[in-house]
Amino acid sequence: MRITKKGQVTIPAHIREILGIMPENEVEFLEENGRVYIQKTPKGKRAKRFHDYGGRADIKMRTDEIMALTRGNS
Repeated sequence: MRITKKGQVTIPAHIREILGIMPENEVEFLEENGRVYIQKTPKGKRAKRFHDYGGRADIKMRTDEIMALTRGNS
């Protein structure tokens, strides 16, 4: 299986069927002892990378302050 320049790979149809993955579903990749596993993200669970940013930014914050928060800059 080839990975595109953008780091994309097609999940084979039989694997999508086994996992019940449909278009617009989210999946998670888990690494364990040098192996990578894929699983369908449970319904209602947000992607982990966005979990900490839930809610709204304070209107009084400047754009650069908001960007610093989302990028983890202090």
